[in-house]
Amino acid sequence: MRIYGNREIKTLAGQNTRPTTSKVREAIFNIWQHKINGSRWLDLCAGNGTMGAEALCRGAIKAVAIEKSPRACQIIRENWQKIAHNNQEAIVLKGDILKRLKGLQGQQFDLIYLDPPYHLNLYNPTLQAIFDYDLLSSHGEIATEFAPKKSPVIITDKWQLLQEKFYGNTNINFYGKLPTN
Repeated sequence: MRIYGNREIKTLAGQNTRPTTSKVREAIFNIWQHKINGSRWLDLCAGNGTMGAEALCRGAIKAVAIEKSPRACQIIRENWQKIAHNNQEAIVLKGDILKRLKGLQGQQFDLIYLDPPYHLNLYNPTLQAIFDYDLLSSHGEIATEFAPKKSPVIITDKWQLLQEKFYGNTNINFYGKLPTN
């Protein structure tokens, strides 16, 4: 697989991780193009870590991945070590997403990408944890990837839907914090 700047990265064989397609990845980075440089990126259910790798290539100062698979975590570490510069921080956390999010309490991220296995219903618990631990910066955004026929019902009393995008068999919803009065 190749990412920004025609850089080749390793991926896991098989279907245990489902990489974001290049079309969807490019669309997300086009939408966020003016927000990436200097950002703090959080890649949830990171799979092969392609999205975080792309963010690092495009100038994110920090990328954190949370992934359950030990083998995938090793691949992410190897890829990110090849990509990250000395002034960039690249962290890979292995384990349960909700437990790992709690451990990030006190940190904030500008861009959060959530692409869990569609059938696990992790959207609302994850978004609730992001809210509870105040992990999204005041002007930050969250992108959630899901299958069109399995559209999750997202808690709307905490998040503002900013935009919806449809790319074949993939939907992306972008959320931000609700404005405070």
